[in-house]
Amino acid sequence: MMATILRDLSYQYQWLYDGISRVAALAVGGESRFRQLALQGLPIAQDSKVLDLCCGSGQTTQFLVPRSRHVTGLDGSPLSIKRAQQNVPQATYIEAFAEKIPLSDNEFDLVHTSAAMHEMEAEQLHQILQEVYRVLKPGGYFAMVDFHAPTNPFFVPGLAVFFWLFETETAWRLIETDLVDLLTGIGFQVKDRTLHAGGSLQVIQAQKPAS
Repeated sequence: MMATILRDLSYQYQWLYDGISRVAALAVGGESRFRQLALQGLPIAQDSKVLDLCCGSGQTTQFLVPRSRHVTGLDGSPLSIKRAQQNVPQATYIEAFAEKIPLSDNEFDLVHTSAAMHEMEAEQLHQILQEVYRVLKPGGYFAMVDFHAPTNPFFVPGLAVFFWLFETETAWRLIETDLVDLLTGIGFQVKDRTLHAGGSLQVIQAQKPAS
């Protein structure tokens, strides 16, 4: 119940959401670094076609638009899309659900998502990753950052309190999910997986095979 109330408030009030994000991101060196964690080392050029999936209010989109002229933000929330358009007007936006992306096959060089997959039910998550695979060009990359079961016991209480206050059961299920295995089963080649913040965050970079 507490999580539901605080989640609703954080989505309604941008300042509250941003404040929570900044505090949570301190463990990896601040929000700017957190938002770009999954992008490190990826080949993003000005002509790269980039999809920021579940873009929210444009928190990561703002770091993508200086690197590419062709950034699309997609989110199922009309309020988030409206905020993103105001915050990062350089990108193009689509209001749609990630399970059914209304875009062509083999369209993007990079699909990125940040701290969104933990909100999905297991079936939704699988559908979304299949859609990501579909819209990526052969050789294109999928980059994501999300929660992970802490490897450092010091971080366990903090993550548990954060989940209790702000998250739902799907977040607990995600940290029990082997995302590398799931991505590999869909057809991705997982290129890199790193853990941060005592193992409570994972960054995965996967590639759709070139042929």
